[in-house]
Amino acid sequence: MLQVAVAVVLFCVMMFGIGFILNMLMKTTWFPIYLFLVVIVPLGVWATWDHNKSALANFTSFTIVDLLPVIGAIIGAYMSGWAIRALRRGGYKMF
Repeated sequence: MLQVAVAVVLFCVMMFGIGFILNMLMKTTWFPIYLFLVVIVPLGVWATWDHNKSALANFTSFTIVDLLPVIGAIIGAYMSGWAIRALRRGGYKMF
């Protein structure tokens, strides 16, 4: 369980950092969440897909240990958008 907790925090911090940098460079607020949901999650599902199983068996093979880091990463991406929005509302023009 310690490894799962470390993975969740690591993915959250990693997506916050990547999302913050993307938000600064691209001047978009919620782009990291869209990027994560449209690109990263399908790539993760595709990489673990077993063609010998049915689609239902493939999706039910994910456990809570597989999903917790993904949830942590989505939280980190959301927090980066929230932080950029708060900085923009605070009057910081570079963000």
